[in-house]
Amino acid sequence: MTETPAFLAGRLRSEGEKTLEFLHNLTPDEWESPVYSDGATWSIRDIIAHFVSAEIGMRRLVENILSGGPGSPQDFDLDAYNQRKVAALKAVSPNDLIAQFWQERGNCIALVEQISPDDLEKSGRHPWLGIVPVLEIIKLLYRHNQIHQRDIRKSLGTPIT
Repeated sequence: MTETPAFLAGRLRSEGEKTLEFLHNLTPDEWESPVYSDGATWSIRDIIAHFVSAEIGMRRLVENILSGGPGSPQDFDLDAYNQRKVAALKAVSPNDLIAQFWQERGNCIALVEQISPDDLEKSGRHPWLGIVPVLEIIKLLYRHNQIHQRDIRKSLGTPIT
């Protein structure tokens, strides 16, 4: 398997660094630019708050599965969870959100660095992916940010890389 814990930890680190660079290049005005308007309107700032809460939530989910738990409850409302968590971070400044994102990404990297290749095959329920191996949840951690960053670039009219 090429997707070893060491490989995944490295990918989380490198993609996290790309996210940091992306965030540091945003202007103060861009932070409040709307990106999503279906349902609740989310600005770039809201999406970065979502990055923070997603790092925490997915790390806890992986820890649950690794300890023999089932993962998310079958009736888990992901949209409600995301709205609650983003709202809870509404008063946090952009610079503090960036710092929290990097701290939480570091926590995820540390977790992945300490697991075994066999741990990657343990399965549990992710609220969006369904029942999947831990490997897929870890890969979603960095792909998740890539998807949202693409949407942000599109909303700002900047090239999508």
